[in-house]
Amino acid sequence: MRTILWLASYPKSGNTWFRAFLANLLGDGEEPAHINELNTGSIASARQVFDDLVGVDAADLTPDEIDTLRPAVYRRWAESYDDIGFHKVHDAYVRLDGELPLIPAEATRGALYFIRNPLDVAVSYAHHSGTDVGTVIDWMADPTHCFAAGPRRLHEQLRQQMLTWSGHVTSWVDQTEFPVHVVRYEDMRRCPEPTFGAAAAFAGLATEPARLARAVAFADFDELRRQEAADGFSEKSPAAPSFFRKGEVGSWRGHLTDAQVERLVADHGHVMERFGYLDRSGAPVF
Repeated sequence: MRTILWLASYPKSGNTWFRAFLANLLGDGEEPAHINELNTGSIASARQVFDDLVGVDAADLTPDEIDTLRPAVYRRWAESYDDIGFHKVHDAYVRLDGELPLIPAEATRGALYFIRNPLDVAVSYAHHSGTDVGTVIDWMADPTHCFAAGPRRLHEQLRQQMLTWSGHVTSWVDQTEFPVHVVRYEDMRRCPEPTFGAAAAFAGLATEPARLARAVAFADFDELRRQEAADGFSEKSPAAPSFFRKGEVGSWRGHLTDAQVERLVADHGHVMERFGYLDRSGAPVF
């Protein structure tokens, strides 16, 4: 029953970009797959899917009660696949009541974990959320931070426990229940074919060179932005003017103050250094 391959990430770290590549690789069409028709599996926090499979309206439950039922949803997903199913997830790899994990190992084949320089994440997450960078930097340092947890409206997604940015990363990459392949956003930009190809190979997918190159080209960031400009994107936050903004590496240099950079490095320096975002002197690499 270990059929789910999780596409896991902190928000704004390349997850949706990879899903566009995945849709093009699996579809192997002559034209780019449309961003509103990616068909790469429901996000793990989809409220409607939870309601349908559990048979209980999530609005009638507390977030903690919902979380206790979510592993059963993922087991049902796993049972429905003959081979492999892909599902995006932004939740940290947390354990319910400190014991059973939210993501059940018995349903999981593995995970691709997408990581991005937190300096760039702070800028992109602020844009996505329609808030200021300082607030996002506070969120990234808050172990109680949750996504889609605001009480003002009923979200389409269930509450997702994020932990800190560092805590989110290590919760996934350091767990030992199933294998994880780490994909750096910066490598997706700088050397796309080897990076996407290695991720596809980890997932057990076809990596024939011509097919891989076509899928990478059809998921080019400029193509994704073109499609969003023409047709909109159903997953865009109402707070943001666009989902696919720039996709640049190092865009933080024109947005963060020295104090904000120092704060992010102080909060996350250990993990940043571990994944190549700081050099030995503690200076940002990208």
